[in-house]
Amino acid sequence: MTKKEILNLLTQLSLPGEGRSISESGAVTNIVVFDREIIIDMNIATPALHIKKRIEKDVTDLLQKAFGSDIVVKLKLVVKAAQPDQNPQLIKGKPIAGIKNIVAVASGKGGVGKSTVTANLAITLSEMGFKVGVLDADIYGPSIPLMFDVANERPLSINVDGKSKMKPVEQYGVKILSIGFFTQPNQAVIWRGPMAAKALNQLIFDAAWGELDFLLLDLPPGTGDIHLSLMQALPITGAVVVSTPQTIALADARKGVAMFAQEHIQVPVLGVVENMSYFTPEELPDHKYYIFGQSGAANLAEDLDIPFLGEIPLVQSIRESGDIGRPAALQVGSPVADAFVAVTRNVVAQTVLRNDQLPPTEAIKITTMAGCSAIKK
Repeated sequence: MTKKEILNLLTQLSLPGEGRSISESGAVTNIVVFDREIIIDMNIATPALHIKKRIEKDVTDLLQKAFGSDIVVKLKLVVKAAQPDQNPQLIKGKPIAGIKNIVAVASGKGGVGKSTVTANLAITLSEMGFKVGVLDADIYGPSIPLMFDVANERPLSINVDGKSKMKPVEQYGVKILSIGFFTQPNQAVIWRGPMAAKALNQLIFDAAWGELDFLLLDLPPGTGDIHLSLMQALPITGAVVVSTPQTIALADARKGVAMFAQEHIQVPVLGVVENMSYFTPEELPDHKYYIFGQSGAANLAEDLDIPFLGEIPLVQSIRESGDIGRPAALQVGSPVADAFVAVTRNVVAQTVLRNDQLPPTEAIKITTMAGCSAIKK
């Protein structure tokens, strides 16, 4: 066992969120070999405990496979401080090989059914024959694992081109990754922005997504640093904004559209989906009750000159289906599934139109000047 042999072996592993091998990244600062014991000093960028444990396991497994199971591996992991002139929560944007379209599903406020729309949109796209993935980017309130009935699943580690990658969990023909796979149901994620962004980087770039026609990003509500991080990390094809019809929700949806339309962001908005549009009692199938108001999102889309993608009714089965992990879009031929099909067709049509008429979206770049963040193309 020599230092050179160990470094050569470490080219097979990459640090979470990095994209380069451990050896290439310069993370290893020292290697000491005592008989059958290997001590490695290594710098890492995140203090997250589950990341440290993953690195320790991957390195130990690799070296014991090469030199024998009796080898004792000791890692001394030091969290390296971010440079003062850099924003540590944001990385340079780059596309993901094999993914054709990245569509962000956003909402101005919580509780409007954004994750429900994301899940059913993903399943409908899959039913149409597209290859689909979902990244649950709602770090503080991940719900996609529950909606797909995979809350107890865990992504496997696989080797891709000599590098360790996460294999997304697959359900109903959709590939899924979420921070919810790495936390307990009763565990709150109490992270500052930089740590949350690091976790997202790992879910994005350390995953073996394979070939996808659509990667849907289920964004958290509002317009915060998670949104900014993703728009810098990825060239997003377009955004779908979800709202309910009432005035208070539309006011926040307007802000969500405005965020994507910012001069230095310029992510095309594919359109607005109105969720919980109307209620039709089972015993009165010809009646529609507009509990939260009528045509609010359609009017907003007209005001902002963006497409209106369709209405999703307020139906008990949509909530029940999401609660048991079988989204309503799986009920092919039902009125609810037909509503999601109509919305999905409009999303696909707007994506095709956007790709025909506009150049690819660039990931935004962020610099810090005089203590203020400025956004540049």
